[in-house]
Amino acid sequence: MSTKETMTTRERFLRMYAHQEADRIPIIDSPWEGTVRRWRKEGMPADMDWRDYFGVDKVETIGVDISPRYPEVVLSENEDSYVATSKWGVTMRHFKEADSTPEFLDFKVVDEESWAECKARMLEDAEDRIDWEYLKKNYPIWKEEGRWIQAGFWFGFDVTHSWMMGTENHLIAMYEEPELVADMYNTYLDCCIRQFTKIWDAGYHFDCIQWPDDMGYKGTTFFSNELYRELLKPVHKRAIDWAHERGIVAHLHSCGNIMTRIDDLIDIGIDALNPLEVKAGMDPLKLKEEYGDKLVLHGGVNAVLWDDKEAIIEEMRKVIPVLKKNGGYIFSSDHSIPNSVSLENMKAIVEEVKKLGVYE
Repeated sequence: MSTKETMTTRERFLRMYAHQEADRIPIIDSPWEGTVRRWRKEGMPADMDWRDYFGVDKVETIGVDISPRYPEVVLSENEDSYVATSKWGVTMRHFKEADSTPEFLDFKVVDEESWAECKARMLEDAEDRIDWEYLKKNYPIWKEEGRWIQAGFWFGFDVTHSWMMGTENHLIAMYEEPELVADMYNTYLDCCIRQFTKIWDAGYHFDCIQWPDDMGYKGTTFFSNELYRELLKPVHKRAIDWAHERGIVAHLHSCGNIMTRIDDLIDIGIDALNPLEVKAGMDPLKLKEEYGDKLVLHGGVNAVLWDDKEAIIEEMRKVIPVLKKNGGYIFSSDHSIPNSVSLENMKAIVEEVKKLGVYE
């Protein structure tokens, strides 16, 4: 057992970001809704936070609404699905089956003219873009318990192509209308910075900014490093600089294989990278060897294996002792926990990582 005293979640995270040992590595993850329902059916108390049940770390995210607030309207519905418009101007078919992915049918914002109208809506300020009552109620609890608190930024390639413009439209625009795309990225970030500056200035300080920007898929990236450097890298850097000016860290979530983009991310000062998607071609052990003193690695444990107890335990025993060296590692799957993972398996995984992740 470790000789170090038990730390709070925040203390563990701070040690990881300082690339120093803690009592153990932090343990966090994102189970699907259907996964939590399964665990409850298999014995987890219905009224209990799954994090308390397994005794893992708690990360809380502050969110804001930077959307253009288009009307959300249900257009049609049957026993299997319904079609509705989103506040981002997208028409989607939502399937009622648990943990299903919506089908994107139509996009309102597709060119310079429609973007101009959307941008004006996004820049409309309003007090209710921040849930002040939620913060007032929960923030003191988070601080008292030593939880890690992050600001959920929302900008970049991923959210713009997937939630507003559509992948094909957006990738073409990156080549044919680069100024339009850059304006989208910067407007999203401007809106985030405006709202989170209000929160920070009101005394609700957070430890980290975190944002999702999936730039890769299986085997490679969606677009070249040259396009990244031209359009997106300056926006990423601006967000990171905003965080560092406040003495906090910047954490990027980017699915897919982005191994060829790591040097650019290091260059602009990114502090942590998640989820290190093994099934897409990411190599966490190589990342640890080459960047372990500069980059906090979060994830990198293949989610495909989590429903096979023997396979996942074997994988954990292979990677965790290496990834945890000298701090700089946060344990989780390489994306999220699917509903194929039983309560029994999750218990075994948490028990094993608590053994493997201890610092003597």
